[in-house]
Amino acid sequence: MTPETSIEYVKGIGPDRAKLIKSVLGLSTVDDLLNFYPIRYLDKSKVFKISQLEESSIEIQLKGRITQVQEVQTGKTKRLSAKFNDDTGTMDLVWFQYSKWLKEQLPINREVYIFGKINVFNRQFSMPHPEIEVEEKKEGENRLKPIYPSSEKLTKRGLNQRFFQVILRNICKEIPNLVEENFPDYLTKAFKFLSRQHTYLNIHFPKDMEHYEKADNRLKFEESFFFQLGYALKKLHHRSHSPGNPFPIVGDHFNDFYNHHIPFDLTGAQKRVLKEIRLDMKRPVQMNRLLQGDVGSGKTMVALLTMLIAMDNGFQSCLMAPTEILAQQHYNGIKELLEATDINVRLLTGSSKTSERKIIHEELENGTLSILVGTHAVLEDKVKFKNLGLAIIDEQHRFGVAQRAKLWAKNKIPPHILVMTATPIPRTLAMSFYSDLDVSVIDEMPVGRKPIITAHRREKDRTYVYNFCRDEIKKGRQVYFVYPLIEESETLDYKNLMEGLDHVMTAFSDYNTTMLHGKMKPAEKDAAMNYFASGKAEIMVATTVIEVGVNVPNASVMVIESSERFGLSQLHQLRGRVGRGAEQSYCILMTSDKLSKESRTRIKTMTETNDGFKISEVDMQLRGPGDILGTQQSGVVDFKRLDLVNDSAIIKTTKNTVDKILEADPHLANPDNVIIKNYYLRYYKGKNKWSKIS
Repeated sequence: MTPETSIEYVKGIGPDRAKLIKSVLGLSTVDDLLNFYPIRYLDKSKVFKISQLEESSIEIQLKGRITQVQEVQTGKTKRLSAKFNDDTGTMDLVWFQYSKWLKEQLPINREVYIFGKINVFNRQFSMPHPEIEVEEKKEGENRLKPIYPSSEKLTKRGLNQRFFQVILRNICKEIPNLVEENFPDYLTKAFKFLSRQHTYLNIHFPKDMEHYEKADNRLKFEESFFFQLGYALKKLHHRSHSPGNPFPIVGDHFNDFYNHHIPFDLTGAQKRVLKEIRLDMKRPVQMNRLLQGDVGSGKTMVALLTMLIAMDNGFQSCLMAPTEILAQQHYNGIKELLEATDINVRLLTGSSKTSERKIIHEELENGTLSILVGTHAVLEDKVKFKNLGLAIIDEQHRFGVAQRAKLWAKNKIPPHILVMTATPIPRTLAMSFYSDLDVSVIDEMPVGRKPIITAHRREKDRTYVYNFCRDEIKKGRQVYFVYPLIEESETLDYKNLMEGLDHVMTAFSDYNTTMLHGKMKPAEKDAAMNYFASGKAEIMVATTVIEVGVNVPNASVMVIESSERFGLSQLHQLRGRVGRGAEQSYCILMTSDKLSKESRTRIKTMTETNDGFKISEVDMQLRGPGDILGTQQSGVVDFKRLDLVNDSAIIKTTKNTVDKILEADPHLANPDNVIIKNYYLRYYKGKNKWSKIS
């Protein structure tokens, strides 16, 4: 038997069962079975008495005898029922689906262990579909009994817990032939690890809880270690094999703008990040950097200054955003900042007219257009640059790998890459998923920005909320009312939006109201946005289409309706639409009276902090890492043991360990490290190809 052996050749499985196991659990080799870990353990030393029973959702174990088995007919359905006795009482065992084999094989009047979940009906306890094990005293048997992931489809065919326990126990006997060491002695000793063979034995059949914890810790460490190693090797490879155009000059364009046209002093964080970017672009290696910054922290200014450095070195820049509204916002902001200069900036989106496109194409190819801002339209084959030197991607998780690769290919030597995100990424996620990128963080807000005051209000407070909004409007401010628009219930949500618009227009009849939602045509969106931004409308009723890219410094109040229906990061992004001016701003979270526990956590987090990084940590605890990464990267963090939320200490330790090893031995050529290299090449190389492109 080898790790690659098909499970159909494992004693007790065979072709039919192998097919079933593969279809339900996705296991096809012996190695898959070895890595099919228990979800929990039943402590065999804990045996309950019938007199101790109470309603509970956990599975428990009892010891006694089965008596009086009978089939019970109710209408067209039949069930199998049996009495179970111990020295303190009697309870029912019941099977709603069963085979003739089960009925004949039940160990009647013999001492057995049963385990399962307890049901209570009319104060009578019963256990549906119990697992049954005849009492056999085995020398040296482990106290902790593994419970494996299962399904009704498997148990109906006899592939129950007992089946998997027997199969895995037999496979564990072969562990010396199946499991190879993947860490050198110096690592095993430094972290006091169990050997890899003992790790697998104790994850399936732990000697005790201490041995289980040691096995669990080693497996988590392994997963994180080799994942980090893959990224670190890619980063090393990138630095030595990815040529880039060096930008040695900081010249007239940068200096003129910085000294004469910049409208505010940069924060310390912006200066630090610019320095990191500047050092990257000096080298003849392609920059590959992630720029994280909270809503309103000044990423666009850093992006613009970086583009001016590209210009000073004779190169063009492109900034690509996922939506027209966001692209338009970047374009307006950059054009306004460069108004007093002669720098040529243009916008290219799906809505750009043919005449505009013709000019853009010509100017890009002859080099007179220095900065292009756009959406996916930039990726079209017709769009050719004379010398693209810098590509900036905003909210990159909304673009697929293939899309981004198209942009890299628009120059013979790939452009420097700056990826920007306004959704702060939890540190554990940044340490793992973005390990092949250099990360810069703007963790400081511009001087003079006042923290947004966030309050939670219910329907009974609506009159108070409206009066508060009126007071703000009287001070010359503007107000957003945001309604959820979720695809699954789009028709109903749209109805709520229109009703909300009517309600707001009635309540604020003496003021002008405009509306913005995703189904509007681009020209209609622009008109509505301009009407609000110009101050002609005091109120905007909108959906989450304003989540990113809308910048109206005069808007001071954001009322989010049915806020319990929004995710944390979405609430944080929406809140960031206010607080963009010097005045005090407010975010009011309206909810129904009844809230789920998770909704209460989200609302409480929003009212307690404005820190996007703290919010992202809570968000990951609630939603898990997959959702945070977005649909383009779904499925890339499918660790079997490692938990990105709770195992941050392990992730940090493995990252430091990998960095130290590669610093001393970048090619893993030392005899001690060859074991790591061989294991990585065999099991991990090529698993995360998608990481090559930001």
